[in-house]
Amino acid sequence: MNHTFLQLIKYGLVGLTTNTAGYLLYLWTVHLGISPILAMTLLYILGATMGFIGNRKLTFKYTGSLLGSGSRYLLTHLAGYTLNLGILVIFVDKLGYPHQLIQAIAILTVAAFLFIMFKTVVFRSPQK
Repeated sequence: MNHTFLQLIKYGLVGLTTNTAGYLLYLWTVHLGISPILAMTLLYILGATMGFIGNRKLTFKYTGSLLGSGSRYLLTHLAGYTLNLGILVIFVDKLGYPHQLIQAIAILTVAAFLFIMFKTVVFRSPQK
């Protein structure tokens, strides 16, 4: 089986687990009265932390520097967070679409962006 495809499957399993839990917590916290942007921010941090552990060990089996991969991971997630925030601001705040639908779409969009960045930048194979 293609190595990248196998990584994508593992990434999907890690992501499905963390994002399903995160999305349900997102809906619950918004239901309790927390703004969609604050809820997304808090849960993004929690999901990113859980994802680092799962993706570093399971998806990419990365054995390089924890500090190096951690700092690249943080920068990549800052870009992912900015993308997610932009999607919410544009489509919910400006255009009035329902936050539930837009956040679900944003999760998929950011996930695709993150996989590409994790594979090519964060957990890249050492140069031979």
